[in-house]
Amino acid sequence: MKKWLTTIAASSALVVGLTACGTGGDGNGASGEDKKIIVGASNVPHAEILEEAQPLLEEKGIEMEIKPFQDYIFPNKALADGEIDANYFQHVPYLEAQMKENNYDFVNAGGIHIEPIGVYSSKHKSLEDLPEGGTVIMSNSVADHGRILSMLEEKGVIKLKEGVDKTKATVDDIAENPKNLNFKADVEAGLLPQAYQNNEGDAILINANYALDADLDPAKDPIAVESAEDNPYVNVIATRKGDEEREEIKALVEVLNSKEIQEFIKEEYKGAVLPASK
Repeated sequence: MKKWLTTIAASSALVVGLTACGTGGDGNGASGEDKKIIVGASNVPHAEILEEAQPLLEEKGIEMEIKPFQDYIFPNKALADGEIDANYFQHVPYLEAQMKENNYDFVNAGGIHIEPIGVYSSKHKSLEDLPEGGTVIMSNSVADHGRILSMLEEKGVIKLKEGVDKTKATVDDIAENPKNLNFKADVEAGLLPQAYQNNEGDAILINANYALDADLDPAKDPIAVESAEDNPYVNVIATRKGDEEREEIKALVEVLNSKEIQEFIKEEYKGAVLPASK
């Protein structure tokens, strides 16, 4: 009897061992941790785009869990802490600034879309109508300041100093300000739509994702919109260095740049969000 039980135990251990070997392997199996990824994202449009991509990833045998975030800080902290495998919420200059500031060892795994930033005003119908000494409200995210100021320069509202890196420009880099506009840069990006709806300031610069989340129409409501041509502010999939070579991350970027997802972005957001791929 003792010998028989020993044989059964040994056989069971062998079966368990073979089963364990079968769930890992080269990543071509049907299941296992290697075939699931957790991606952090802003609610709109990032999480919506990821939801559209889920069935396409499932066809490749990859399960994706989407973890929503409401701000710009915690998605990178979660990625650094290993709570998520990638995030999708930020553009390249912001990613680079966060990596430098926090010593994050991240990489840009691929660009997905562009959200042209808009100028909103409940008081004026054009930038030309902005009054002398008017107030311009923008995000407290320093990484967005260069983008906003570059846009205002492009529209002829201000002029920046010669030779300044426009992606890193600050209010101190303004060389000409004909209307003596006052720039208020102490509002969290997610609260900018509320400031607009409360009729604050003369002009408010709002990122398209927050505008969409507040039921604004970034294609119609702004009095001016940032040009998408040669725009460096591409929203990307960010991951920890080395993980960009993972099959799951490569598949995610491939799917998000597929014709199906590009068409979804164009049709769903009608110019408020533009696919980065052409």
